[in-house]
Amino acid sequence: MAQRLRDRPLLGRVLAPATAFVVVAGGGIAAFVLLADVGVIEAAFWLLDPTSLELHFAEHPEGPERVTKAVALIVFSGLIVASLWAGETVVTAAFGGVIGEELRDIRMTREIQQLDDHVVVCGFGMFGRTITQRLSEAGRDVVVVESNESELERLPESVPAVVGDARLEETLRDAGVQRADVLVAAIDDSNVNIQITIVAAGLSPECRIITRVGEEMYEATARRAGADEVIIPEVTSGTEVSELL
Repeated sequence: MAQRLRDRPLLGRVLAPATAFVVVAGGGIAAFVLLADVGVIEAAFWLLDPTSLELHFAEHPEGPERVTKAVALIVFSGLIVASLWAGETVVTAAFGGVIGEELRDIRMTREIQQLDDHVVVCGFGMFGRTITQRLSEAGRDVVVVESNESELERLPESVPAVVGDARLEETLRDAGVQRADVLVAAIDDSNVNIQITIVAAGLSPECRIITRVGEEMYEATARRAGADEVIIPEVTSGTEVSELL
């Protein structure tokens, strides 16, 4: 399967149990400070060493020992649950391949960041796939941008991909468009390709932009949007056939 950049699902999944752990720990420390009239550091130490609580009330028997111990039991139970939750999340991610995907994405992100004068191909349909394969075979560095991840199953292993909408600045930045030599708007939708052209021209004025449109009526609009070259596949293929005949 090809390398591709996507959102970080693992971070979001681990964030919930980690937040729960911090909230429970913070609540426990605050409760200990209020109930036992101790400092924050000592209260925090009680979370690490529950026996310190026993020693405290042995020295201060007049304090609310029963209430404090009841709160401590609730806090310790909450910390255990939050820890088990976090551990289960990490184990599930490891066996489910999420961690492996995260590591591959990190390596791929670094790979794209190291590219310079590469080609960004937006859209991996038949048109974009043909361009990508020919450029890759010729030794050119290519980054593919595709919103439909299932389309990337045919992507060569050596070609990195960004999963996202090419009309968004963030997506094109992830593909390294500001360092790219050429961007090809290859989606089978003239309006979308023109929108991509506008965004790409704004982000990287020096990048050469090749825009695919479906009809000649869109050519002038695409050029005004910033396209250096406009490709109409039907016209190009018709010309090639007529020359062949």
